[in-house]
Amino acid sequence: MDITRNGSQPSGKGPVDYFTGTVRTDAPFKGSGALSGATVTFEPGARTAWHTHPLGQTIIVTFGVGRVQREGGPVEDIRAGDIVYFAPGEKHWHGAAPDNAMSHIAIAEMQNGKAVDWLEKVSDADYQGSPA
Repeated sequence: MDITRNGSQPSGKGPVDYFTGTVRTDAPFKGSGALSGATVTFEPGARTAWHTHPLGQTIIVTFGVGRVQREGGPVEDIRAGDIVYFAPGEKHWHGAAPDNAMSHIAIAEMQNGKAVDWLEKVSDADYQGSPA
């Protein structure tokens, strides 16, 4: 058993190359083997860049209202308690709604030491797409 105590790790800022707006990461973790994750908090309007995960990703929304979109699909609203799974290689983004903050726990497995492939930033037009 290994317990990582809340507050034992410093918060980090989401790198500007991979995020738009104010994003904070907390409690990053690595499980045994290839599991990794973190709690990610997005201020209103903040979001990831488009990205993929070689073995997929699960996000568990813990607070607020957010948005997700997979390439070619509609923008979808997500709320606290929702769980979203992105299939391996599925191009997508996620973040807060325009007027609400959102936090989620992001979990992904690494393949050959890599859990994510970052792509281009999400345009304002894509972000403003009508939620389904």
